[in-house]
Amino acid sequence: MKKFAEQLNFILVETFWTILKVEEKTLKNSSKINLTINEMHLIEAIAKNNNKGRTISDLADDMGITLPSVTIAVNKLVKKGYVNKIKAESDGRVVLATLTKQGLKMDSIHRYFHENMVRSVEKEFTAEEKELLIKAMDKLNSFFKRKLNA
Repeated sequence: MKKFAEQLNFILVETFWTILKVEEKTLKNSSKINLTINEMHLIEAIAKNNNKGRTISDLADDMGITLPSVTIAVNKLVKKGYVNKIKAESDGRVVLATLTKQGLKMDSIHRYFHENMVRSVEKEFTAEEKELLIKAMDKLNSFFKRKLNA
């Protein structure tokens, strides 16, 4: 069993970092994108909820980073023209982050990258392997969610 644990740990860590490196490489190869991978993921988080606006607290919770870090990152994205900060209609003290037209475009590009990545990966598997992979990944994800919420 020790061998399984070592192999699983290696595969999980290696896969996570490799996907991030592929994303970073894709961003760097595009001369039109002036965003870091972390900024791209923040844009993705802001876009959730149909871009109706997310508070800094919501974003920090969603991304698992501190409020000051999110505040700094959102302010940078405002300066770059990807994010707007607006006051909530229900409570003027609450500030919401929404995406500008340029931010929505970047979110769309990021989603397209993931769709292409998944389509490319999908070609590597038989129908049986795909079914098994989805079941295993779903079980793995459920495990980590339980650990997170424990």
